[in-house]
Amino acid sequence: MKLYFAPDTCSLSPHIVLRELGLPFELVRVNNQSKKLADGSDFLAINPKGYVAALQLENGEVLTEGPAILQYLADLKPETGLAPQNGSWERVRLQEWLNFITSEIHAGLALQFNAAMPPEVKEMFKQKLFKRFGHLVQALERHEYLCGPRFGVADAYLYAVLLWTRFFDIDLENWPALAAFMQRMTARPAVQAALAAERAMPAPAY
Repeated sequence: MKLYFAPDTCSLSPHIVLRELGLPFELVRVNNQSKKLADGSDFLAINPKGYVAALQLENGEVLTEGPAILQYLADLKPETGLAPQNGSWERVRLQEWLNFITSEIHAGLALQFNAAMPPEVKEMFKQKLFKRFGHLVQALERHEYLCGPRFGVADAYLYAVLLWTRFFDIDLENWPALAAFMQRMTARPAVQAALAAERAMPAPAY
């Protein structure tokens, strides 16, 4: 498999999960501005949507959208328990979390990257985001991870997008449960390995 990634994006979440699962894969860095790869080829030929993550399978199929990729990977090694069994109530709860992270946390933080958005509008959306943080806190005060006491794929996704808070003067220490979650996640060997591998890979020159 090939995982197409760019640093400081949500593609970190499938990268973490691949390492948690111990699956073989090739890491391919994308220039997010030019949409070029290191060999000069066009990432849009891989994913016409133009954004990471994209997972290319051995048969040539390309899977996009983080929640879909995460569940696909977890199902390759169901014995690891990174996602509950398909069709179970617990799997539906996982999908509920993945949708919440996508629509409320990922999208809410992504708005803050928009340089054309007036500061007062950004602040309005930031306050809405903080209300959503309250829902995360309720879960993480009950358990160490979103779906219970064990790490799962939703945690990798949440971790990847919450890392963006450092760009926007959002101090997660204001939400101790979120700060503690981030510390637990950063301490995981797979997370450390993924971050180190992404830092070590040079950006495409194109």
